[in-house]
Amino acid sequence: MKQYKVGVIGGTGMVGQRFVTLMAGHPWFQLTAIAASARSAGKTYEQAVGGRWALDVPMPEEAKQLVVLDAERDVEKIAGMVDFVFSAVDMKKEEIQALEERYAKAECPVVSNNSAHRWTPDVPMVIPEVNPEHLEVIPAQRKRLGTSRGFIAVKSNCSIQSYVPALSPLRRFGIEKVLVCTYQAISGAGKTFATWPEMVDNLIPYIGGEEEKSEREPLKVWGRVEDGVIVNADAPAITAQCLRVPVSNGHMAAAFVTFRNKPSMDEMKRLWAEYQGLPQKLALPTAPKQFLHYFEEPDRPQTRLDRELEGGMAVSVGRLRPDTQYDYKFVSLSHNTLRGAAGGAVLLAELLCAEGYIQAK
Repeated sequence: MKQYKVGVIGGTGMVGQRFVTLMAGHPWFQLTAIAASARSAGKTYEQAVGGRWALDVPMPEEAKQLVVLDAERDVEKIAGMVDFVFSAVDMKKEEIQALEERYAKAECPVVSNNSAHRWTPDVPMVIPEVNPEHLEVIPAQRKRLGTSRGFIAVKSNCSIQSYVPALSPLRRFGIEKVLVCTYQAISGAGKTFATWPEMVDNLIPYIGGEEEKSEREPLKVWGRVEDGVIVNADAPAITAQCLRVPVSNGHMAAAFVTFRNKPSMDEMKRLWAEYQGLPQKLALPTAPKQFLHYFEEPDRPQTRLDRELEGGMAVSVGRLRPDTQYDYKFVSLSHNTLRGAAGGAVLLAELLCAEGYIQAK
């Protein structure tokens, strides 16, 4: 496979740090540029991060001495250095939209962890195993932007990646309504217990904007490409409640689901076990060999035990049983900064490269 030069914009934040670690030893991707705010520009990456390294793995040696560039002022320079960038900037939505379009118009593909462009109709929002066909909208986006190489692709919200993958193989039975409660780790807010001591022995029943994302984003993921835009799916009806819990990493979901044509529990487990997406068929470097793992034990999956399954890129499912109000209920778990954030974006980038949407210069 070709080698691709990669930039990370917003590289000093928690998700940016995760991107940096995932580039270490990657067989296709070489970390070539790191960019952040003006206050970090000109420092080495090690100096810019200082004592704010938030991960439980060490900073990669090859990243420490890279000189941090200015994510806003050095767009043309960065675009000339790399084949594409990962975006994890922490800015206002309108500023992110404008910045990512600047990179795209500089003929630099953008694979974004941010929510800013998730509702731009010709920007694909992709869970690689679920809706890779949405990448077909990229030529229409390039036409709008006036680019030949540049475009923007985004990953979905980290919370929906705990339950949408488990629901996706079941859509053939006509999912009519879903109720989901998510129990979300503090790293989803870019925090650790050291930086957010108020979360120790605490639960906060509110995460700003999260419930709206959890109810709306699956309908785009399950939508279709039509006339150069993505048209949302009409169903199912989804209602969500999202809670912040005192867990370092890992988003858990409790899902309740009603079908038009009710499957058996054995059918559901079989479909989960057999489900393979395009990343598995292409054997992409960070793709889990098995996307969905079902646990028969009544107390699994557990966050501490199962969030790292297959390098944190698999989704764990358990406790499937009948419900008195819905047809069935189950729980599912994903690692929010790996599958849910940086890792999911890296897998999306691998898919874009394998399918020819990103070319090495």
